[in-house]
Amino acid sequence: MSKPPATLENPWSVSTANTEIKGWIERLGYLWVEGQLTQVNMKPSWKLSYLTLRDVNQEMSVSLTTSTQLLQNLPTPIKDGDRIVVYGKPAFYAGRGSFSLWVTDIRHVGVGELLARIENLRRQLAAEGLFDASKKLPLPYLPRTVGLITGRGSAAERDVLSVARDRWPAVDFRVINTAVQGAQAVSQVIDALQQLDADDEVDVIIIARGGGSVEDLLPFSGEALQRAVAAARTPVVSAIGHEPDSPVLDNVADLRAATPTDAAKRVIPDVAEERALLDEARARMAHAIGQWVARERQNLDALCSRPVLADPRTPIKARHDELENALAAIRREIRHVVGQESSRVAALRGQVSALGPASTLERGYSIVQVLPRDGDPEVVTTIAQAPPGSQLRIRVADGSITAAGIGTQHAD
Repeated sequence: MSKPPATLENPWSVSTANTEIKGWIERLGYLWVEGQLTQVNMKPSWKLSYLTLRDVNQEMSVSLTTSTQLLQNLPTPIKDGDRIVVYGKPAFYAGRGSFSLWVTDIRHVGVGELLARIENLRRQLAAEGLFDASKKLPLPYLPRTVGLITGRGSAAERDVLSVARDRWPAVDFRVINTAVQGAQAVSQVIDALQQLDADDEVDVIIIARGGGSVEDLLPFSGEALQRAVAAARTPVVSAIGHEPDSPVLDNVADLRAATPTDAAKRVIPDVAEERALLDEARARMAHAIGQWVARERQNLDALCSRPVLADPRTPIKARHDELENALAAIRREIRHVVGQESSRVAALRGQVSALGPASTLERGYSIVQVLPRDGDPEVVTTIAQAPPGSQLRIRVADGSITAAGIGTQHAD
C-alpha cells in the first residue's frame, strides 16, 4: 500500500523514503546495459562480486552486483577495461540507501560488433562534415610549444620527445600524461586536450599511443573525443601506432601520423635539413649575385669604353661645331638674300626715279597748276580748270613760275 505524499507537516522517515524508492526502482524490471568495466572486486571465497560499469562517452557509472559463480563460469574472464553488456534488474538497498544492478548475465562485446559501431560513428561524423579537408587546421612551420597527450612513461612519449629534440633541440614540450586505454581514457584525454587548447603558448597538440588491440584503442574512437578534437582551436595530430585498423581520431584530427615517431617528424622540422637548405639557398643566392655583378660590370665597362663616357665634352664640342657651321651658313644665306634684295631695290628705285616727276621736269617738261582762291593747287589737265584770268603756277626743273591765264584754245 502506497504511503500518503510527504509534506512539510508530515515528512517521511528515512526508512519510509528508502522503502518507497526501492519499490519505484524495482518496478523497472530487467534491462540490458552496455559499458566498460573500471573495477572488478571478486574473490573465490566471496558469494557475491562487485563491479563498476562506466559509460564509454560520459563521466557516468553504475555499480553491479553479481554472483561470483557467474563470473567464474564465463567463457572468457573479465578484467578492467573490458567492453561488456550485462543483463540485470535495478536494485535499491534500503538499509544503506544505495543503488546497483543485480546482474544475471554478462557478455563480452565482440570485436566485429565494435568495429561495426566504429564504422557507423565514422559515417555519421563524415556526414556532419567533421572530416572535411576545409576544416583541417594547418600545422605551424616551427611550433614554439608542442602539447603531448600520452601514457605516463610510455614508449610513445619517449619516441616523440627523443625524435623531436634530435631534430630541433630548442623545441619546448608541454606533456600531460593520461590513461590511454580503459574506462578513464576518454575523459582524461578530453580534459588534457581542453587544457592544452586553452594555453596560448601551445601551437600544436599530439595525441600519441603506441598501438594496441581494437579493444585497447576504443577510447580513440569515442564520439565525445571526436567532437572535442573538432572543436579545438589548436591543430591536433593523431599519432596512434596501429595497423591495419584505424580509430576515428585519425579522420577528425588535423593530421594523421602513422606512429608517434612519425608525428614528431611531421610536427618538428629537422634542424640539420633546414640548415642544409639554408646553406644551399645561400650558395645559390651568392652565385646568382656574383653572376649579376659580373654581368653588370661588363655592361659598365662597355659603357665606359664609349667615346661619350671617355670624354664627356666630345658630344658638346661636336654640337658646338655643328651650331657654328649652321650660324655661318645662316649668315651667308642672309647676306646673299640681303644683297639680292638690295639690288632689286636699287633697280626699282632707278625705275621710280626715271618715271617720277623730277626726271620728267629735267627732260624739259613742266607741270601747270591752277591756284584757286581757297583750297589746294590742282594740276591742270583740262582747259576747263583754267579759264582766262586764272592764276597759274608753272613748275619746271629748277623752280616754279607764277602766271595768269590769258585765254584758252581747244585742241584741233
